[in-house]
Amino acid sequence: MDQTELTRAGRHGAVDLPNLDALWMPFTANRDFKAAPRMLVSAQGMHYRSHDGREILDGVAGLWCVNAGHGREEIVEAIARQAREMDYAPPFQMGHPVQFEAADLLAKIAPGDLTKIFFTNSGSESVDTALKIALAYHRARGEGTRTMFIGRERGYHGVGFGGISVGGMVANRKVFRGGMLPNVDHLPHTYSAEHQAFSRGQPEWGAHLADDLERLVQLHDASNIAAVIVEPMAGSTGVLVPPKGYLDKLRAICSKYGILLIFDEVISGYGRLGTPFAAQRFKVTPDIMTTAKAVNNAAVPLGAVFVREGIYDAVVNGAPSGAVEFFHGYTYSGHPLAMAAAVAAQNIYARDGLLTRVAREGLDAYWEEAMHGLRDAPHVKDIRNLGLVAGIELHSRPEAAGKRAFETFLKCYELGVLVRYTGDTIALSPPLIIKRGQIDQIADTLRRALSSVQ
Repeated sequence: MDQTELTRAGRHGAVDLPNLDALWMPFTANRDFKAAPRMLVSAQGMHYRSHDGREILDGVAGLWCVNAGHGREEIVEAIARQAREMDYAPPFQMGHPVQFEAADLLAKIAPGDLTKIFFTNSGSESVDTALKIALAYHRARGEGTRTMFIGRERGYHGVGFGGISVGGMVANRKVFRGGMLPNVDHLPHTYSAEHQAFSRGQPEWGAHLADDLERLVQLHDASNIAAVIVEPMAGSTGVLVPPKGYLDKLRAICSKYGILLIFDEVISGYGRLGTPFAAQRFKVTPDIMTTAKAVNNAAVPLGAVFVREGIYDAVVNGAPSGAVEFFHGYTYSGHPLAMAAAVAAQNIYARDGLLTRVAREGLDAYWEEAMHGLRDAPHVKDIRNLGLVAGIELHSRPEAAGKRAFETFLKCYELGVLVRYTGDTIALSPPLIIKRGQIDQIADTLRRALSSVQ
């Protein structure tokens, strides 16, 4: 069965499974999956359809990324039209109109003066690009000793060696430690169950944790530190919402010592928190911002790094005339199909008001009530939420951390809702087009699933 037949069949009923042998799947228990596969064969709006013909409500926007919902015809048409017109253009020393159009649209929604856009192909590449930009900036200003990066415990910044070095999730680091960047330190994470459990939105406790940056500056000296990189809202580690005032303190300390502040907004960007970016929600402007995922509704792999004008000017205008100013880029930087999808997606976001819908229509408040309504459900240890994101943390089984959340994930899938789990936390982040009744469905399904697992 070819792909067209598979998709057509998936819209109407069950399909035969392909040979599963050759593929090594990412972040997946391959043996368990292949013994009992969960296949998605088509998608439209808020729903997937499984290989066995069931409709599955998407409670995670694919993987935090399909913010406008699935199968948007404008995006499909834009990709097809671009593929017919020009399938590929080299990004080095050449350009094509759509990449400039896409960059201009992104610059218009950027916080502050982060209006210079560098295209990548993923969040991981965006992070590595941001780290390189930070090094290039300090070198261009005659401060080449600034080579250290400060990340944060429990941070997730992709899977490149730069990203796992500044990241703080142990499972992503331990096997690869020998290849990580050596000049990195970490801030403490911002979560305390004792002081923050069941907080609605931003916790009151924890702003003081940013003061640890002062200690790291005294330890390493500001003249050696290039940048601090954090997720404004940590997603992959289990939805950790920043305490009130925490990001403001980080910004003030970075500014005090001439350290660049990088926000990783791969998850929080493009309307997830009710503003175009978390920086605008928290009213804290970084120097560099990494994005990907929803930049083009995840239709074609794409990432985008937003950079302050002063950083761009220092690197570009500081180089000799005619020279390549920044020795970095990718074969697929600004790929025509990805750019066409980005323009179409950004136009949808603007036309439908999706970047602000969560706050404007009160979806965040409705979502908060629905999620915290699960407080009395079996096994629930904590609930964290912000915008259209929630983390439902479960009590771990002795000697079996993560098992209960995995079984809850499986049960939700069986009941017709796709959720995500990380450790023993169920993570939720549905498309921004969700309706209130579908929020209720997610909450009801979770309660049923939690009632059925041990």
